[in-house]
Amino acid sequence: MTSFLDPVIAFISTYPWLAYLALFLAALLEAVPVVGALVPGSTIILALSALVPGGELTLWGVLAAAIAGALLGDGSAFWTGHCSQREILSAWPMSGYPAVMAQSEAFFRRWGTLAVFFARFVPPIRAFVPVTAGALGMRPILFFGVNVPAVFAWALAHVLPGVLAITALHEYGGLPHHHHVGKNLWMLAVFAAAIIALGVWALRRRKAPSDQALPGPRPGAGPT
Repeated sequence: MTSFLDPVIAFISTYPWLAYLALFLAALLEAVPVVGALVPGSTIILALSALVPGGELTLWGVLAAAIAGALLGDGSAFWTGHCSQREILSAWPMSGYPAVMAQSEAFFRRWGTLAVFFARFVPPIRAFVPVTAGALGMRPILFFGVNVPAVFAWALAHVLPGVLAITALHEYGGLPHHHHVGKNLWMLAVFAAAIIALGVWALRRRKAPSDQALPGPRPGAGPT
């Protein structure tokens, strides 16, 4: 797969508008059920993000294209499930992947709202959880309230490693690079840390036993 992508990446890197379109489509198709399990969207995004330090692409443009594609893909999948309800989970082409569909449904039922966040980082169920969430009746406002920060975190996790690696190569290898990238990376690193901290807090809260499940007797209350 990598040998096939190399000439494609080299070609589209010479045309910035085409590179941004490829980023958008890679993120979009990766979020489409079934198709997302076949398209190497993460590889494409990581490869093209490596063009940022040299100035061929801009950091904000890469992030915007990836985020827009992922939001549109997840949102479309969710609304498809929301409108079709459970019927879509056994319809074609999902019917051809019963194991993945069962895994996605089990993942969603176990983690609930948090499944929408963490599924963004777990292929191949990343492409199936949004449609599953819609089909199982998750409220739209709740889905998008979790999905939007998840997509932002996912985009940062895919773009920043490539940018950081090539920036270090330019810095210590004597290659030319754009100095504004370093400042932007600090800002994004703080933002990414905040999102990760929020996700960890939500996960720990989910696992913590509920103190309100079995309330004890009120102080001073005796038998009646």
